[in-house]
Order: sequence, then structure tokens, then C-alpha cells
Amino acid sequence: MEIVDLIAAIPLFNGLPRPHLEELAMIALSQRVKRGQIIFADGDEGTGFYVLTAGRVKIFKLSPDGKEHILHIMPPGEPFGEVAVFAGEAFPAYAEAIEDGYALFFPRAAFIELIITNPSLSMNMMAILSRRLRKFAATIEALSLKEVPGRLADHLLYLSSEGGQKEWLTLDISKNQLASLMGTIPETLSRILARMVKEGLIETSGHRNIRIIDRDGLEGLAAGDVRL
Repeated sequence: MEIVDLIAAIPLFNGLPRPHLEELAMIALSQRVKRGQIIFADGDEGTGFYVLTAGRVKIFKLSPDGKEHILHIMPPGEPFGEVAVFAGEAFPAYAEAIEDGYALFFPRAAFIELIITNPSLSMNMMAILSRRLRKFAATIEALSLKEVPGRLADHLLYLSSEGGQKEWLTLDISKNQLASLMGTIPETLSRILARMVKEGLIETSGHRNIRIIDRDGLEGLAAGDVRL
């Protein structure tokens, strides 16, 4: 597939006319990323931003003692590294590929020139950043106010609602990564999942398949109305 067609499928660039997509294709650099590859590190210069066309990337911070805390799991089509670029600052976190894939890199200077001549690009970017900010605010609220079972219940409900309400869902990251995303350790996560099974909230099959049995119960747990 040509780069211009890949760009046309990215939500950030929805609605742009073909000539603008072709201008973006002229500045975009296609890169292959391998699982475990650090795409950028905390403190690196923000020379541009990325959009995955295949694979997934985790955005994470490291505590002073080296403990990893995942902030986001970026799927294909989602830009990452864009905040540092437009603020003219260094990247504030690490980005590591958790799957083999491909990414498009948009250099900062060239992209800003395009925004100046094509204001619709900046409107799309603002919409993406606003959605990201709302999601990040919800994450901070969950980490600050909810106990781990509530965070996990909230996450399972979110996964089950993607693409329509589903009874079965598949965890798309490892339990270690999920534990980091929930702000806990794998052992605690496993105990909470086992307790959810015992309480009849969920059913598990294999390492990553989960069936939601009592949605109301999970919603009560996520809201803090009930506790495990």
C-alpha cells in the first residue's frame, strides 16, 4: 500500500483532500519497528511524532528505582509523541514497541509548515489531543481515587464496550503489562482476577480470554459502590 493511502486511513487526517494527503506523504518517513525496540526515550529531543500503521506501542515512565508504569498502549492509527513536538520540548516518557510493526514518522518542522498552510490539520490534531486528555484525566482519577479492583473492573468494561457491548473479550496485552497499566503488580492482579471469578463477576478461559457474567456487579465495583 502506498504511503498516501496509509495516511488517508489515519483518523488524524480524516476528511483531508487528496492534495493535502499527498503533501503529508512527501514528508512522512516509513519505519519498521521490532518488538522491544525503544522508539524514543524520556528526555530525547522531540524532533517529530509517530503514527503506527501496524503493531502496538507502550508509552511508559520509569520511577527512580526503575519500576515501569505504563501510561498508554497505542494501537495502529493513534499518534504518539505529538505533545512534546508541538510544545517544542523533549519527550516526557518512553515509547517501546510491544509487537513488530510499522510506523510513519512526521518531522516537526515540516509538519508545522503544513499546519500553517492547512488549518484543518490543526483542528484534527486538537480533537485527537482533547480525547487523549480526557482519557488521561480519567486514568489519573482512577489511580488516585479507585482501588485496584475498581480500576480493573473499569478497564474490563471499557474493553467489552469497544465496537459494541461484548460478553467475551480478549486481553490484548500481557498480564504483566496490564498490571503496570493498573498501577499494581502481577501477583495482585492475579489475585483480583481469581476473586472476580469466585464472586461470579467473570469467567476466564486460557490466559487472556475473559467472559463478563455479571456486568452490573462490575459496574458497581468500578463505581466504588461495592468492594471485593
